[in-house]
Amino acid sequence: MSMNELGFYTLAGAPESPRDLLAEVASAERMGLGSCFISERFNIKEAATLSGAVGAVSEKIGIATAATNHNTRHPIVTASYASTMHFLTGGRFSLGLGRGIDMMFDAYGMPRIKTAQLEDFVGLMRRLWRGETILKHDGPAGKYPMLRLDPDFDEHIPITFTAFGPNSLAFAGRYCDAVVLHTFFTDETLARCVRTVKQAAEEAGRDPASVRVWSCLATVGDHIPPAIQLKKTVGRMATYLQAYGDLMVRTNNWDPAVLERFRAAPIVKNFAGAIDHKATTAELEQVATLIPEAWLAPAATGSPQACVRVINEQLDLGADGVILHGAAPDELAPVVAEYAQQRDAARFAHLPANPAAAPT
Repeated sequence: MSMNELGFYTLAGAPESPRDLLAEVASAERMGLGSCFISERFNIKEAATLSGAVGAVSEKIGIATAATNHNTRHPIVTASYASTMHFLTGGRFSLGLGRGIDMMFDAYGMPRIKTAQLEDFVGLMRRLWRGETILKHDGPAGKYPMLRLDPDFDEHIPITFTAFGPNSLAFAGRYCDAVVLHTFFTDETLARCVRTVKQAAEEAGRDPASVRVWSCLATVGDHIPPAIQLKKTVGRMATYLQAYGDLMVRTNNWDPAVLERFRAAPIVKNFAGAIDHKATTAELEQVATLIPEAWLAPAATGSPQACVRVINEQLDLGADGVILHGAAPDELAPVVAEYAQQRDAARFAHLPANPAAAPT
């Protein structure tokens, strides 16, 4: 049984080795998780390499980057990467894009990503996958004398977009095939995001049901050791607040004064690196005092039964699928087993394995 409404992130957080994904993917397929999502960090988590590894060791699981950035590779390289994955996996792959982090782009000397660039880039990808030769392109995504893959191509490779704000969500509804939301979204935020995506799709003349929206739900059951739970909840939230706290607060309608106090605290202000990667348990306990419980509440925690209840609530709020975020498949096993026992298979029979393919 493949539960195509459930997914996981391989190599969650800061893994010691990318080889860990080999066992993770095998476990995920055995327990019936439908999709494997791949995040990218510029250390040992380069997305194209990881995608190929997942494709090579899997037979049925869907695969999506969530996300890579279009400005880090030449368009022909990205298009070829996606088409290679498409054929390698028999159509199980979705190219997943995102806006990225402006602070990182500034540091690396790369241009910040704008919506017009994304629209142009998505158009280029789809034309290339249809076998077109593109001459003298001059658009927001760049100037290219010629772009070409293979004139015999006539492929549809679904595109996923990782979205936060209303403009990104609306873009995804107009142009993309699936949307991945962010972790720690409140119920109100999740429902609002789903509405924004579906409405934008409808206004663009698309079938709203064809654009799949994935909730990204921190899933940290109480069977996981307490120190690890702390890292996967407090540590992860703290790292988000380090990187793009203003966006998190604005999206969830949280109090910005709390964020300012968090940033001003010496433990945060003087911390070198990502808190979820480098902080000790004692440091995480200190950081925990700076984050309101309400900010950590949008997560699946507690017993397997309690976790499954939250998963079902995400689906009832309008999500087409739920990514069980922040834990490896073996750590998710009790939760997935509990979910499988009460799952209504007919409710999700229309969902393909590819996490961005349109429901049938």
